[in-house]
Amino acid sequence: MKASKRPTGVVGLGLGLALASLAIANAQAARMDPLKTPFSDLKPAAVLHVGKTADWVLVTRDAVWTGSTGPNAVHRIDPHRNVLTASIDLPGEPCAGLASGFGAVWIPLCGERPGLARVDMKTNRLVEVLPFGPAAAEGGVATTRDSVWIVTDKQGTLARIDPVGKLRQTVHLPVGSYNLQSAAGLLYATQVEGAGATVIDAATGKLLATISTGPNPRFLTIGGGFVWTLNQGDGTLTKISVKTRKAVATVALNTPGHGGDIAFDRGRIWTTMPKTPLSLTDASSNRVLHQWIGPGGDSLGIGYGAIWITDYRGGAIARIPLSETMPNGKPR
Repeated sequence: MKASKRPTGVVGLGLGLALASLAIANAQAARMDPLKTPFSDLKPAAVLHVGKTADWVLVTRDAVWTGSTGPNAVHRIDPHRNVLTASIDLPGEPCAGLASGFGAVWIPLCGERPGLARVDMKTNRLVEVLPFGPAAAEGGVATTRDSVWIVTDKQGTLARIDPVGKLRQTVHLPVGSYNLQSAAGLLYATQVEGAGATVIDAATGKLLATISTGPNPRFLTIGGGFVWTLNQGDGTLTKISVKTRKAVATVALNTPGHGGDIAFDRGRIWTTMPKTPLSLTDASSNRVLHQWIGPGGDSLGIGYGAIWITDYRGGAIARIPLSETMPNGKPR
């Protein structure tokens, strides 16, 4: 029996389809790798020097705030004129994230006498230092409708303070929980010395859920129905559904290490870490779109059409227009 012959046209068609599929797969794989460019390519609209080091960024209704050492101070920036309008000396190092509420900026202080500084936003004056110091550097403070919250020791003791500075409740979080964010009547705390995030009812102080994350989650942001944690242990992001209180995705940034910060803005996640001062992740597809590499960075905030990012070692904060990072609405 003679072997049957396949039509050469079919073979050619099959080979063509295979090559086309391979090309599509290669193109898709290439798109999965974020574009990497030097951070120095981004041109800031303004750079303001504030001290020996610059750390922490808080964007409020009419100002941008940042902390410094050398001097130990918090600085107020007019975002419409890109100028410093006030520098308020502090009796300790502003060593953890800032928060606003009840007409004040709240600043955790480290040093011989740890505390929580309250700066009046109308007068730009230090009003008082409350005896509620942060559990560790790189911690945080949060405000809700009726309270100020801060973790005060490494055992996870969460102090709930009323607006006049009196302790009204103590909540026990998992050991090693330091950082806080609030939204929609809830508090979220990351367990830096572990791999989890805790949800707290801000009305009662009751712990509602603990969610697994990547290792050593520290900084976190909330937006678009999700909580995102920046995991220092392996350089990933964990995406948590606010509705289900479950982790739904892990995004590899490949930026492990100490320091850093994270912010949500209009469907985008911005992070900063040493050696990778800026990374852009799409919040819907969970895809890292672009990373800017090189020296600089350490903390950031989004507002007034710009990224406000500190150069910790350079002691400065830069205003980088969002248009610099996404001309014509598309990432570079």
